[in-house]
Amino acid sequence: MNNDLIKIIVRFFILVLAQVLVFNHINLFGYINPYVYTLFILLFPVKKESRMLFIFLSFLIGVSIDLFSDSGGVHAVASVTIAYIRPVVLRWVFRNAYEYQTLKIAATSLGQRSLYIILLILTHHLILFCLEIFSFTDIPFILKKTLFTSIFTSCLCILFMVLFSRKKR
Repeated sequence: MNNDLIKIIVRFFILVLAQVLVFNHINLFGYINPYVYTLFILLFPVKKESRMLFIFLSFLIGVSIDLFSDSGGVHAVASVTIAYIRPVVLRWVFRNAYEYQTLKIAATSLGQRSLYIILLILTHHLILFCLEIFSFTDIPFILKKTLFTSIFTSCLCILFMVLFSRKKR
């Protein structure tokens, strides 16, 4: 088996287990829950030929979280959406490196990585909470929950990326 494929499979299972066993039980101030499983989508290798596989795996990780969380498909919808729009965000944040397929997210600057993470996580959380709460009267609560959960999730994702990235010499 290909070494990249093994990494993808291991990352998938570790993130699902971490989300279900640890992060789903974190509940700061009654409404802030980190969703670090989004790291799978954020860190998936950037290759144009694997787009359908990527969207399918994003759906699979979302459905896995939905099954364990009993959340009715909202994680799957949010995950597939950010997987679908990821090329647009990559093109906007990383410009030429994405266009020429030379992009390695771990090799980019912390500022670019942070912007990329924040944009996709904000999008994911906005979709997730709009579908989860689904009420026009709760728009301020949806926005507040999206903002604070996105900040917490983004900080954790950036921290994990810095801690677990291998330095190239």
